[in-house]
Amino acid sequence: MNKLLVGAVAGLGATVPMTVAMELMHRNLPEEEQYPLPPRIITMKAAEAADAKKEMDEPERTAATLVSHFAYGAAVGALYAPLKQKIPLPPILAGSCYGLAVWAGSYLGLLPALGVLKPATEHPVRRTALMIAAHLVWGAALGAATPLIEEEDA
Repeated sequence: MNKLLVGAVAGLGATVPMTVAMELMHRNLPEEEQYPLPPRIITMKAAEAADAKKEMDEPERTAATLVSHFAYGAAVGALYAPLKQKIPLPPILAGSCYGLAVWAGSYLGLLPALGVLKPATEHPVRRTALMIAAHLVWGAALGAATPLIEEEDA
């Protein structure tokens, strides 16, 4: 199997525990910080830009959020498989470091540069910690899954 496809499948699968972790941590935030999580905010901004948000009901907004969140997990997962050989760490630790790099690149770079979200440094500390933890969960799952998928393919 192509390395990009291995990474995409692992990234897609890793988004499951990440999403569960995000939801559980979100419920434990103080009430004033329980506004929508970044995947929802990002997806709704994209829907607004496409002039589609007003046409969407709540189940469609939720579905769009999940599809975009999982698609992003697969896309950045695809980039991991070819890079992992260059990270001289055990798979779970390498994946966790990659997850942290994805968080930093997204929340300190890409999303603020696109005007989609303020930089993570301007969000409440607990919400930033939640997103860092979620990306560590994603990365650990990605790191664990990638060699298993490669092994199955061999």
